[in-house]
Amino acid sequence: MISLSHLIVPLVSFILFIIFLSKWYCNPSSTSRKRLPPSPPKLPVIGNLHQLGLFPHRSLQALSKRYGPLMMIHLGRVPAVIVSTADAAREVMKNQDVIFSNRPKLSIIDKIIYDSKDIAFAPYGEYWRQVRSICVLQLLSNKRVQSFRRIREEEMSRMILKIRHLSSSSASYINLSDILVTLTNDIICRVALGRRYSDAEESTKFESMLKELAELLGTFNPGDYIPWLNWIKRVNGFEARVEKLARWFDDFFEGVVEEHRNRKKGETNLNDSGDETDLVDILLEIQRESNSSSPIETDTIKAVIFDIFAAGTDTTYTALEWAMAELLKHPKTMEKLQNEVRQVAGSKLEITEDDLEKMLYLKAVMKESLRLHPPLPLLLPRECTQDSAILGYDIAVGTRVIINSWAIARDPLSWENPEDFCPERFLNTEMDFRGLNFEYIPFGAGRRGCPGITFSIAVNELALAKLMLNFNLALPLEATERYCDMTEAPGNTVTKKFPLIVTAHPCSC
Repeated sequence: MISLSHLIVPLVSFILFIIFLSKWYCNPSSTSRKRLPPSPPKLPVIGNLHQLGLFPHRSLQALSKRYGPLMMIHLGRVPAVIVSTADAAREVMKNQDVIFSNRPKLSIIDKIIYDSKDIAFAPYGEYWRQVRSICVLQLLSNKRVQSFRRIREEEMSRMILKIRHLSSSSASYINLSDILVTLTNDIICRVALGRRYSDAEESTKFESMLKELAELLGTFNPGDYIPWLNWIKRVNGFEARVEKLARWFDDFFEGVVEEHRNRKKGETNLNDSGDETDLVDILLEIQRESNSSSPIETDTIKAVIFDIFAAGTDTTYTALEWAMAELLKHPKTMEKLQNEVRQVAGSKLEITEDDLEKMLYLKAVMKESLRLHPPLPLLLPRECTQDSAILGYDIAVGTRVIINSWAIARDPLSWENPEDFCPERFLNTEMDFRGLNFEYIPFGAGRRGCPGITFSIAVNELALAKLMLNFNLALPLEATERYCDMTEAPGNTVTKKFPLIVTAHPCSC
């Protein structure tokens, strides 16, 4: 006869197994009961990181063609859902916008932008709402953008004079990319910081720090995705570079804020600081008038200005460079645009922003260029704040959501001949880039959409019109194919790999 002692061990084991099975089966997070988006096979530890390559927007588009418009990949230990169609984007950015409005924590952003106290990367919540409200209402409203019209037009005139000077010199070619970078930097500097820095002694250091920032933002940091590899950034010098850059930007913006405070007291002798109110002045005024519960601290001011400056210069210049590249590659389209601009200008020697509303083809050219070349092809990542479902698939809280706006804008189900540059497709449509049409979201949409659309488009459209009015631009004849190279450079913001080299002949019309 079997003794009781012999039954205890298997009985206890059986009970524990039943308890475990019950908990596992009833656990709402159990993947066996969830319908997850399809996913490509992953490797141990790194997941699908090896499949991203130098151009993740292209790699993810290729994978989505195989695995579907809503696809799950694993960035190390981080699960991420890739959105590649308008319907899925609408679900994330409109129907469930609140659930997907958070930002994931990124170590480099936290280090450089004051623990993410800016607009773009601050966690979704009351702080972000207050700061974004200030930005939208006080800094980037239509009225405020119009108040900086004189600055835009002055810097455009400087650009035209510079190109005229270069075209009349012995140099046969002009690096238009460099000129466009200087233009956007000078406009943003004057609007945000009160003066341009391209002519200052620190301009070389300033430009090198901007390049370093772009490079670091495009550098893969294993510790963000595989925590136990966090030590690598200390060995390969990544952490030291980030800390050095963070110190430099902090010192720079601290100096800018102090300059503005001294100017308010009449204690500055800066010769190139104008009397116009800039964005730092506005933020300091808000800080003085706010109560103790306001989020406007000095670090907040520096973080917001960092956003406007770093994001504004990079994306604005990139959009303008790609538009010019497409026009140079399609001379008949450029001729059609020149005819429109010069017809609107008539006998006038200058184009003003009032004239832009009459230039429908120019607006179509800019829209089409942004469709093919959105400055941030993957937008900024979002994070799910509660269990949800998209297109019938379950999405767990904490999942990262990446919207491939580049792939969406080239989806043949939404666009006819999507790889072709055809501005005419925008002439008889109400489709716009302000986040209402999810087939076309170069600036994002919803709560986390870019608040600087109005400012960016004002710069790009005016610059394009000025160039078309004043010059006949072309690629060098002896090396047209080389200078027409549309290869992308790797990075979060996708720029041209090779600079835009042109010949510029002043228009005699």
